[in-house]
Amino acid sequence: MQEKILILDFGSQYTQLIARRIRELNVYCEILPFNNFQSPDESVRGVILSGSPYSVRDANAPFPDLTAIKGRIPLLGICYGAQHLTHNFGGAVLPSKTREYGRARLVSFDQNDPLFYGITPGTQVWMSHGDTIAGIPAGYTITGSTADVKVAAFRIEGEKSWGIQFHPEVYHTTEGLKMLGNFVIGICGCRGDWTPESFIDLTVRSLREKLGNDRVVLGLSGGVDSSVAALLLDRAIGSNLTPIFVDNGLLRKNEYDSVMEAYRKMGLNVTGVDASEAFVDRLKGVSGPEKKRKIIGRVFIEVFDREAHKVKNVKWLAQGTIYPDVIESVSVNGPSATIKSHHNVGGLPAEMHLKVVEPLRLLFKDEVRRVGHALSMPEEILNRHPFPGPGLAIRILSDVTPEKLETLREADDIFISGLKRNGFYDKVWQAAVILLPVQSVGVMGDERTYENAVVLRAVTSTDGMTADWSHLPHEFLADISNEIINKVKGINRVVYDISSKPPSTIEWE
Repeated sequence: MQEKILILDFGSQYTQLIARRIRELNVYCEILPFNNFQSPDESVRGVILSGSPYSVRDANAPFPDLTAIKGRIPLLGICYGAQHLTHNFGGAVLPSKTREYGRARLVSFDQNDPLFYGITPGTQVWMSHGDTIAGIPAGYTITGSTADVKVAAFRIEGEKSWGIQFHPEVYHTTEGLKMLGNFVIGICGCRGDWTPESFIDLTVRSLREKLGNDRVVLGLSGGVDSSVAALLLDRAIGSNLTPIFVDNGLLRKNEYDSVMEAYRKMGLNVTGVDASEAFVDRLKGVSGPEKKRKIIGRVFIEVFDREAHKVKNVKWLAQGTIYPDVIESVSVNGPSATIKSHHNVGGLPAEMHLKVVEPLRLLFKDEVRRVGHALSMPEEILNRHPFPGPGLAIRILSDVTPEKLETLREADDIFISGLKRNGFYDKVWQAAVILLPVQSVGVMGDERTYENAVVLRAVTSTDGMTADWSHLPHEFLADISNEIINKVKGINRVVYDISSKPPSTIEWE
């Protein structure tokens, strides 16, 4: 049985980060809504209570039932979790006189407490809360303080239960990973053996048991998620897998041919489908981003359904769903607010009456790449930047035409090729060129021009949930700008996007 840590989610923006940090310790963990979990079974080695945007004093504050946990298995409350363990068990939580947000230092802590083994005196921690613990319940012991927060950490006597006011999961808490390691490995006794190799072995065995001799279809996108899912399934069921790669006419320059060649080298028996004309025709005259996505999704379903029916006796649809998608679908307040609809094959099962198999539903994006590396996936697929399902259609901020697609493909190829040639591609999480519905005056030779403007977008990120704009050298950007303007007819202005996520999104549509 796979040992694990449970993280009860109270709606914190940092909850996924707690899970990702624990996974870095090679310990498997799951995130569950605080109000939707069962009594832990013997596989659960410990429980972590997350932070929350709520105050424990709010009338509708999240209130978990900890009867089967507290005092029975190791428990760690972080921020709101610590305040819950105080406020609802006889202590006092009051509004802070000043908002406690940002860097602080543990000026004193119990170095003999197992949570703080090996921690440096005065280590930096990150605070983010509007309430403070003003008084601890009987049987609680203060184990750590900062200059401004007397109860920065506590332990409950006679239990393996702790609470901390700061966030060990954020990188600003410099020894936070060590503290989490002290909890999950030292206190909870986890072995720390959840590696890419162990995941592959477990998943392949599980897939063989689940699928038997059934036939499976998988929609490939050229991205790392669907490609890793395909390799896992290929290792498990071999020729019973039929991967299908649809050319929707919205791919980058030469992308269809290069991706198909990469898949063949990987030994996958891929079916390629050129449906570009159908997609572009249906997008004619459409400029709204949501409408574009819906049209692309519908056409994809039609094409994929038709191709899948050519496979005899198919019973399963495989998808490259990853863990953040799963978490968001069962969030504390139900599915999170829709920022934009995603082009995914998630709409297919109802249309096709197939059972769904999702080999990657337990993994974060960076873990998918590590599994891909362990599967010896080619670098051109493994390190490929994320690319949206609707492709270049949502990088044209107006109606989609063959002429605009060709213009954007050429500009995009210059940018991406330049990043690779200069050694920047692998330092950037995602890069794109956006074709604006804006024309501006320019001068080329002795003639005035009135042509299109494009935006270069490049961001750094770990998982795409947050992102910062890439600080590419000005000389490089100048060279790319000159090359685009000189070589791509119809473009006379290039600008660079220096917005971060949040508040902006990575894509423009």
